[in-house]
Amino acid sequence: MSEPILEKFGFDTVFDGGGNVTQSKARQKRFFSAEEVEALRARAFSEGEQKALGEMAALQARALAEIARSAEEGLGGLARIAHAHREGSAALALACGRAIAGEVLELFPQAALQKALESLAREIESEPKLMVTVAPGRAEGLQEILSATAAAAGFTGQILVRDDAGLTSAAFTLDFGDGSASYDPDAATQRIWDTLKAALATEGLHAEPLDPGVKG
Repeated sequence: MSEPILEKFGFDTVFDGGGNVTQSKARQKRFFSAEEVEALRARAFSEGEQKALGEMAALQARALAEIARSAEEGLGGLARIAHAHREGSAALALACGRAIAGEVLELFPQAALQKALESLAREIESEPKLMVTVAPGRAEGLQEILSATAAAAGFTGQILVRDDAGLTSAAFTLDFGDGSASYDPDAATQRIWDTLKAALATEGLHAEPLDPGVKG
């Protein structure tokens, strides 16, 4: 094992035998002039200022990024709320329309059936027989009403009316030769709702603003 190398004790100032200085280390300056102090202060201030400005710029960049992220999340949330509002409004409008239509059909139960006969005038005019199927309790008095409507539409064949327990409300079926037509208020409402939902789903979150005066 090698012995550690010991450094000999030295002096900052060395004198010769005559008292003359032969070696001297430069001492650190302990006192500064006012100009030097001011220069040091200005440099320290400048360095501190630059560091502070750099840190402030970094904080601003992070703050702006956070604001942008929050704004994006907020806008996405608003779009989802607006979309849900549209779905709710469509469902409410459909429910109101269904309620009104139901009341009308209760007051005028033969109206839809008469309109169907008028619309099918060309298809049934040459047929010898027309079979009309309605919900239970709806057949009474219907024979005479439909006969008059069919005659006005040019149909001179026989009209037979029967009820079917499988039909409800104002639903009905018309059978004529090789063709037929039917109407079910509940099924019609469901088809309308399915169409509305499909349209809203296609529209997604990119719809026009709820307020027409707001530009997207």
